[in-house]
Amino acid sequence: MNEKELPLVSIVMPIRNEVDFIGKAIQGILDNDYPADKLEILVADGCSDDGTQDVVNAISEKDPRVKLLENKGKIVSTGLNMALSQIAGDVFIRIDGHAEIPKDFISKSVNTLLDHPEAWVAGGYWITESDGYVGQTIAAATQSPVGVGGASHRLGNYDGFTDTVPYGAHHKWVLDKIGFFDEQLVRNQDDEFNMRINLAGGKIWISSDIRSTYFSRSSLKKLWRQYFQYGFWRTRTIQKHGKPATLRQVIPLGFVMSVFTLALLGLAHPIFWYLLAAELVLYSLGLAYGAKHVANRTTLKHALLAPLVFAILHFGYGIGSMWGFVRFVLLRGKGLTKPADMKLSR
Repeated sequence: MNEKELPLVSIVMPIRNEVDFIGKAIQGILDNDYPADKLEILVADGCSDDGTQDVVNAISEKDPRVKLLENKGKIVSTGLNMALSQIAGDVFIRIDGHAEIPKDFISKSVNTLLDHPEAWVAGGYWITESDGYVGQTIAAATQSPVGVGGASHRLGNYDGFTDTVPYGAHHKWVLDKIGFFDEQLVRNQDDEFNMRINLAGGKIWISSDIRSTYFSRSSLKKLWRQYFQYGFWRTRTIQKHGKPATLRQVIPLGFVMSVFTLALLGLAHPIFWYLLAAELVLYSLGLAYGAKHVANRTTLKHALLAPLVFAILHFGYGIGSMWGFVRFVLLRGKGLTKPADMKLSR
């Protein structure tokens, strides 16, 4: 396809307090090899208070393709919807402020989308990186099957149709078919959006030629908070649609519930303690296998911390899912803080 036939692409960036990353993220988009006159960037800032807006404004003054929007809702979904309501492009791509893309990312994404007319969305893989010993271990663990199950967009070993992709290129008409992002969701709004695409009969294509870099959390505390929130809001998504998008999304919940249930039943009969011990032995073997996978990607030193990171991923997600069941199902959402009032920090 020649340059004149390429569609206008709108990049939407929902951000909040990304002063250390946003400048490089935007510059990476501007440096792409996609035609400059067929690209716009809409940055929806959720009332940052760390200087993020100053960085974006400085870039916007030099390049009018970059536009800063004020997202008073503060969360990702309200920022996405604000930006999407103003896009001019026929194709849109969501990119986070905490990510970097290579020079050919946009062109490869668009060409892949156009080469697969049956696909509503086309995207690629995350290469996860972080700084420091803890951060590097987290990055390796979140690219291991033990850490993220069969999430194809993290494992990087598959070309074809999938259930979700990060930073996918979407036809604009997808919004006409399924609507915008769910503003009730503080987390998982992209997975839920992709789930609606699949439920509507749409298809999502993933290509191993498309890669982006995501900078993961660098502390165990932040990782726990992140995955607890993922699990919590996953319950709301399942409640909304009556089923999960994939089995891997409920495995942590099932595992954590089995551990708690066997522990409680052990108070009534010791046989349940033995069953719990057997389950934990098997789980430990799985952690050891995952640690070996981390060692292959990094060093033995990182592998020593990996079991704890895996446990945080699993238990954080599982306990978050259980708490989501209590708040959304049993209590029917009563007493929940409104999404617009929730501030998510890294």
